[in-house]
Amino acid sequence: MWYFSIISPVVFWQYMTLCQIVDEGGCKWPNIDSYIFYPSFTRRKRYGQLSADCDSKEALEAFAEETRAWLEENCPPAMREPVRSDDDMCWGGRKWEFESEDQKLWLERMVAKGWTVPTWPEEYGGAGLSKKQEKVLFKEMRKLKCRPALSSIGVVMLAPALMKYGTEAQKKEHLPKIARGEIRWSQGYSEPGAGSDLASLKTAAEDKGDHWLINGSKIWTTYGHKADWMFCLVRTDFNAPKREGISFVMFDMDQPGVTTKPIHLISGTSYFCQTFFDDVRAEKSQLVGEENKGWTVAKYLLQHERDTIAMAASGGGKKKKPIEQIAKETYGEEKGKIADSAVRNQLARFQIREAGFGLTLQRMGDEAKAGSPPGPASSIMKYYGSELNKDRRELMLNCNGMNSLGWEGDEFNNGEIARSWLKSKTNSIEGGTSEIQLNIIAKRVLGLPGVVS
Repeated sequence: MWYFSIISPVVFWQYMTLCQIVDEGGCKWPNIDSYIFYPSFTRRKRYGQLSADCDSKEALEAFAEETRAWLEENCPPAMREPVRSDDDMCWGGRKWEFESEDQKLWLERMVAKGWTVPTWPEEYGGAGLSKKQEKVLFKEMRKLKCRPALSSIGVVMLAPALMKYGTEAQKKEHLPKIARGEIRWSQGYSEPGAGSDLASLKTAAEDKGDHWLINGSKIWTTYGHKADWMFCLVRTDFNAPKREGISFVMFDMDQPGVTTKPIHLISGTSYFCQTFFDDVRAEKSQLVGEENKGWTVAKYLLQHERDTIAMAASGGGKKKKPIEQIAKETYGEEKGKIADSAVRNQLARFQIREAGFGLTLQRMGDEAKAGSPPGPASSIMKYYGSELNKDRRELMLNCNGMNSLGWEGDEFNNGEIARSWLKSKTNSIEGGTSEIQLNIIAKRVLGLPGVVS
């Protein structure tokens, strides 16, 4: 299961900014071994003496000016308009059909610059930018309201795992294609009988020498029916303890034996699938990490998923109209305030909580940037972010009054308010339920006795 259905493209880029925290100094990453990822954020291990000239104030100002000029010249006008829905975003892949020539041109131009993954090394499709340069790029994009050229599960989730655990051959094969948007990835984790207790998974991989044959099924595979490849947890040893005997493999979904069945949701959308495997082939060369040690890779990647859900729920993204203004239009205004005191108080409480969560995220980012290991605060990110987003959607429902009831039609933006409220209920399930997150906090952070996680 995954989260792209709940985040805006702007939030996606804000997450990319925060999750690629690097040490100060250095304009290029000399090799992929300098990627050192941590559960909540990422930072870079320093290799040798790197020049920091490009991060000087003068150099950054020059870079900002050059970036602004390039964006103004190369970002098509249609790619500066707000994204209307997930379908309006560019996901890439072999099956992708561009909504317009402008969308295609924007991706091609950003790929050529290496700006779909700005801080990746050039040999893997990036631009080798420093962290500070990346922040300048994102700032200039926001100023011009440029859309992200590519939204990708491969960028946010698989790539960090490959950079940490993959072989050099795997990195060279997959990372450039991810950066160019040539392959669309899906995640094969949860199963009908293994959701929050993921380690109980039963999907089997039978050893056939140079490859495995996979049989079983996965559920909640986001956009599995549109994906080209899958990274998947399979059981390679049924005699080992349940957290052992699991391997992390990748395979092409365009082969006999792969079947997807869409799952229809209460919001009216259908981006989740159940995916079935019947003697599906996975090459041994596509094993990430060690055989039977896939749980280590899985936990690392799952933390990225949970952190991203939390980042998505932190409220980033440009809103067409401030929620305070919407509430005033719905309930009236008295002396510059929302006339309905109950709605006014609800909004104030939410904004206080949202501000506190944002400051906590900022503090965690500063600590990671300074080289500190993740502290207890990182444990609350997924839980609190999920609950906060549910509260946000509830608040939007209240502030829009009767307009919230619209389900279809342009006047109701195709029911965006109601559908988003319904969709937000998945936040406390996907990536680990809120109940499981609280158990983890109770046992591993607070050390409470008798807690089962």
